[in-house]
Amino acid sequence: DGILLLLAPRLVMNRIREVTSANPEIFRWQIATVAAGLGLLFLGWDLPHQPLWTFTALAMIAKGLFLWLGVGGVRDRIVAWCVTREEVDYRFWGLGLCALAVLLLHALGWIGNHLEN
Repeated sequence: DGILLLLAPRLVMNRIREVTSANPEIFRWQIATVAAGLGLLFLGWDLPHQPLWTFTALAMIAKGLFLWLGVGGVRDRIVAWCVTREEVDYRFWGLGLCALAVLLLHALGWIGNHLEN
């Protein structure tokens, strides 16, 4: 998501606008965000940068619950505001998502660890 927001924010956001307007029931899939947030919250206790993962997990859970169960009118106004930002705003979000991904991959030991013999 982060890379796509960096490279093609207009394309991504146009697609999100289309999907959310054509199928308002798409927000029920936010249960997956809540589940992933719960997984990160409980499985990330021993990861490096643990406060970051706790904050990220709680933010994922809050966002997912709001989009999934939030009052339709309020949710729609906030989503409308979010999808009408300037392209540079989406690029900053993309940069943040990429940074989180790199930090998580590093915390999991998938990148940045050198093998010592």
